[in-house]
Amino acid sequence: MQLNEILQAAREHDASDVHLVAGQPPMMRVHTIMTPMDYPTLQPEQMRKVLEGIVSADQVATFDREHDLDFSYEVAGQGRYRVNAHRQRCGISLSLRAIKTTIPPLADLNLPEVIGRLTYLPRGLVLVTGDTGSGKSTTLAAMIQAMNERYRKHIITLEDPIEYTFDSSKCLLEQRELGADMGSFASGLRHALRQDPDIILVGEMRDLETTALAISAAETGHLVLSTLHTVNASQTVERIIDMYPAGQQNQIRSMLSTTLQAVVSQTLFSRIDQPGMVPAIEVMLCTPAIRNIIRESRTFEIPNVIDTSRQMGMRSLDTAIAELYFNGMISREDAVAQAAFPDKLERQLAA
Repeated sequence: MQLNEILQAAREHDASDVHLVAGQPPMMRVHTIMTPMDYPTLQPEQMRKVLEGIVSADQVATFDREHDLDFSYEVAGQGRYRVNAHRQRCGISLSLRAIKTTIPPLADLNLPEVIGRLTYLPRGLVLVTGDTGSGKSTTLAAMIQAMNERYRKHIITLEDPIEYTFDSSKCLLEQRELGADMGSFASGLRHALRQDPDIILVGEMRDLETTALAISAAETGHLVLSTLHTVNASQTVERIIDMYPAGQQNQIRSMLSTTLQAVVSQTLFSRIDQPGMVPAIEVMLCTPAIRNIIRESRTFEIPNVIDTSRQMGMRSLDTAIAELYFNGMISREDAVAQAAFPDKLERQLAA
């Protein structure tokens, strides 16, 4: 089996993901739809040879021990991929996500104008959230590149794995990859604070230690950007607070209320007006009202504040979805299916 040939065929179809599963033919995901590829069924011994051909001996040993392995793979002249190798019933499987090589400008991503304003923040915590594959990495890369081209600062990114690769423009920009360059996000972030950074990108706030360090970095004057797998602003705030033991939650509410600057939550939709995807974006900006809500544990009020603060640049997920629908970009069925309040949105779309 020629892995690079399969990846090239998938790239020609604009596939976001390729799945190679022992016992089945290759599959690709094109605009969220799983699509079979015109190749024969993959045999277990083929998949073992493919894995051994694209990773180091140390990584093979790790895979044999843990039965899971995350890494990146690059095809010269074609592109880079974020890869997970794992075992399943019939043998080894590979899931490869295509990483776009060109960092798109913010203006080309169908994002609200307020996202560009966030790149002018001098300090604080900015979170981009959403499901896996919702475009968080692309949004953050575009934000980092905008700052790279504007400022003369020091940017450090901590990633798992490195996706977009940056060239230092006006900024000094360093990228560190989990496993290859650092032992954990928490370790990388702890040491980054002693490397004179102005801006820090943390690939994911996936545990309490990383979250605490990210908030502390924002509190001490750095601009910190990171992600969470949450679908809206109120859930994001609750997820962070719930990471802490009960006895520390009042303290973290106070810290978060002063350091958090914005939560941007993304949901991707298949377009019906042309091939491709388009994001619906919820934006919460930390105004004094939002800070009081976080401090006083009234996160259930966040959606109402977002709805009544549109003139400041905030907007709810359902408002963003309705805008995409009325602009003819997405179907009514998809709009209602992914809404925060489906019944309410359905009435709005029917009006």
